[in-house]
Parts: sequence; structure tokens; C-alpha cells
Amino acid sequence: MKNRLEIHPELVTEMLTRFIKEETEKVGIQKVVFGLSGGIDSALVAFLAVRSLGPERVHAVMMPYKTSSPSSLADAQACVDALGIESSVIDITPQIDAYFERFSDASPLRRGNKMARERMSILYDFSAQLNALVLGTSNKTELLLGYGTQHGDLASGINPIGDLYKTQVRQLARYLGVPKQIIEKPPSADLWENQTDEKELGFTYEDVDRLLILLVDRRYTKEELRNEGFSEEFIDTVIRRITRNQYKRRIPLIAKVSNRTIGIDFRYPRDWGV
Repeated sequence: MKNRLEIHPELVTEMLTRFIKEETEKVGIQKVVFGLSGGIDSALVAFLAVRSLGPERVHAVMMPYKTSSPSSLADAQACVDALGIESSVIDITPQIDAYFERFSDASPLRRGNKMARERMSILYDFSAQLNALVLGTSNKTELLLGYGTQHGDLASGINPIGDLYKTQVRQLARYLGVPKQIIEKPPSADLWENQTDEKELGFTYEDVDRLLILLVDRRYTKEELRNEGFSEEFIDTVIRRITRNQYKRRIPLIAKVSNRTIGIDFRYPRDWGV
């Protein structure tokens, strides 16, 4: 049976590099900036950005916390060295610890969300400093499952990999030559020690991607999904996550009191008037 998640890497690379170049330059910006974690998603974005714009127009920011794995920073640095791009390292420990001195009983979720938003705040500061567009690094699996922080890692100016499932991110990363140790290590947001995405989600990316492409892209019914071998419990779990996290994929809802409300009646493309 043909792998339904298989992509044509050469064609997808052409589409995504053109997307980065066109969407950056059409708004009068020449550079891009993004958070480089040492994981596969941000590494892939780095490789795509360099192919699109050249290394001199790409800036990576590495933002470790004191509990971040040293290997993550080393893997991020390996990308920087391989691509020859400019980079900065900002340790977010002082500001995160200063805030949580007042909330010592804060849960790991609160701490993780705060770190994700602190990192995005730093990226937008770099955006202003460098006149650079912030590139998103969330993939389609994460966006559908709501596995990310609103106004944190889910934020960006444009997102070149948001229509690629994690399985497809791995395919494209192999094609573009992302370092092997980054492709093969367990995915982790590195928010606390020994955290992995799949441990938190309760299933593997490979399994959920096989379900998502049928459910979302091919609009299979639950009965058709069961016929494909997926359990009722797994199907329901994934559907609940998609629907419960819809709000994360939308701009903030504005109360309608006029004839033309932004986001409801007043809707234009991002590059309207440019």
C-alpha cells in the first residue's frame, strides 16, 4: 500500500522556499528570524530559510532555560555551523525564575507556557531590531492537536511548515540534510527535564499522522477510520483534541457591534494593499 504521508521532497522544497521569499519580500522585509531549539522542526525551517534567502539574511536565536538539555543547544549550534548563519544565544533563566519567585507552586504547564511566550517575546524583539520577519516552526500535527502555546511557539509572521505533518517534516529534513542526530532523537519542546512530546500526548507522531491525514485531508468518517484499523478510543481522543483546540488556530474573537467587524465581515488577505 502506498504511504499516504509520502511527499515529493524536491517539489515541496521549491514550494516552501518560494513561499518564504515571496511572503517576506512582499511586505518590504529582507531578513527572517526564528527560534532554533535543536529540534527537527526549527532545524528544517533553518535549512529552508537558507535555501530561500541565503545565509546572510537568516538569523537564529537559541533560548535555553537552566533545565534545557545541553544536547539541544549543541544540536542547534550544529545547524548554525552547517548553514553559516548568524545566531544569538539568550538564556531565559533569569526572567523566568524572577517571575516564578512569586509563584513557587506554579505547575509545569504554567512554567512551560511562560517559557514559550518569553521565547516568542524575544523573537519579536529581534524582529524589531533586525527588521526581520518571525518564522513559525509549528508543524501541522501540532497545530491540529493544539500541542503548542497560544501567543508562544504557535505565534509567527509566517509559517513555512504548518501544512506538513510531523512524519513529512522528517522526510523533508532527511532530503535537505538536517543533521542525523536531530532527525532521530525523540521530539521534545524541552520545557522541563526528560519531557518528550509523545510521552505527553500518549501516542506516537507516526500513529496520529496516519489517522490525521485520513480524518482531515481525506475527510474519512469514523466508520471508515475504524475500517482502517484505528480504535474507537484513539479516534475519539484525536477528534476531541482537534475540536477543543480550534480557538488556538483562530485570531481572537471580536464582539460584533458594527456592520463590518474585523475577522467576521472585514476580511482581506495578509498582503492586501501591499
